[in-house]
Amino acid sequence: MNHKILIKNATLVNEGKSFISDILIQNQRIEKIAQNIQVDGNCEEINAEGLIAMPGVIDDQVHFREPGLTHKADIASESAAAILGGTTSFMEMPNTNPAAFTIDLLEQKYQRAADSSFANYSFFMGASNDNIDEIRKVDASKICGLKIFMGSSTGNLLVDNEQTLDTIFKETPLLIATHCEEEAIIRANKELYKDANTPSMHPVIRNREACIASSEKAITIAKKYNTRLHILHISTAEEVLLFEHNVPLEKKRITAEACVHHLWFQDTDYATLGNQIICNPAIKKSSDREAVWKGLLENYIDIIATDHAPHTWEEKSQVYPACPSGVPLVQHSLLMMLEKVNLGVFSLEKMVEKMCHAPAVCFKLEERGFLREGYMADIVLVNPSQSTLVNKDNIAYKCNWSPFEGKTFSHTVDYTILNGQIAQKYGVLNPNRNAQRLVFKA
Repeated sequence: MNHKILIKNATLVNEGKSFISDILIQNQRIEKIAQNIQVDGNCEEINAEGLIAMPGVIDDQVHFREPGLTHKADIASESAAAILGGTTSFMEMPNTNPAAFTIDLLEQKYQRAADSSFANYSFFMGASNDNIDEIRKVDASKICGLKIFMGSSTGNLLVDNEQTLDTIFKETPLLIATHCEEEAIIRANKELYKDANTPSMHPVIRNREACIASSEKAITIAKKYNTRLHILHISTAEEVLLFEHNVPLEKKRITAEACVHHLWFQDTDYATLGNQIICNPAIKKSSDREAVWKGLLENYIDIIATDHAPHTWEEKSQVYPACPSGVPLVQHSLLMMLEKVNLGVFSLEKMVEKMCHAPAVCFKLEERGFLREGYMADIVLVNPSQSTLVNKDNIAYKCNWSPFEGKTFSHTVDYTILNGQIAQKYGVLNPNRNAQRLVFKA
């Protein structure tokens, strides 16, 4: 099929520049970027005057709960939410049931995504204390990386055997993505505050010391073996300064991610949102939030992601600490960051760098993350003149709640184009899935 789409007069935001241009899409790819493109023959035209055209968001950390936890979410529902929010590619975590500890279990997840995902997909393999032989067999071009929980998680995903950690960091050619919270510190705090029953105690129990100690440990091991390390969801001021900031991203061996909730919320928000914003690592002080922002702007931190982690409303309504940790965010992450652009916190160009370009560079993603001729046509058209009110009717998450219910964002995501096909238009999802498995440079 030789379907063409011509986007006319959009404001392209790409590689540090903003300019008015047309985009011609053909055979899944960006055929041409120029002004006044003329097309012979059949072509679908989108009048994008006044709209922002940017690469699709690439989210390097989501939990879509399939298999085994599909009462909370599944690949179809959460990838649909991603597409509606302008996220065209996701990398999903291994803490499903069963956990993705083997190549076979990982390939089963890929097959599920091939059958049901609305967005481009990849999956992390999980590390445990005893699956090093499986890790050795993985083809680095076929998965986004290896996930290590260096803090508590579900099942036996916690890797706390020092020799195992050392072996993995020494041997694997894979990018290692870590959740860094020191388990011994958290356990001691849980015992110390065992009678705590309010959400505001969450950052006291899962405190900054736990994060700092674990991140320092991961970085020390990575430097010892020159391992490719990516530390997820930085949440403290102290951690920010553990990373280099004056090195081009493509040359960094150790990189960092900030999540939208740590950039948005602060500990005073527990008073109004309570369990809804319970997550690991915990949301901390306003000074930590501002330090993470500063680190992002000064390139200590490389990527913005979500750690999208839905639970049912019934689960989240349990009295703390019985409520599970995690927040559904993937549908609204782009709108959240566009709000920060509106407030002058950072530029549109910087936002696109951190949400689109940097994930592609960091993970060595093939032909995505940029608006370039010849690249796959994953494109988002954002309307800065139309607002979005979040409510039950337009929340696509299977859990059907969001901490942003009742919030009006200043932008809308009018179109999401995936691999050259309109995947959603004005909030209506195209039922014809066009997703692809992500490919990485070896």
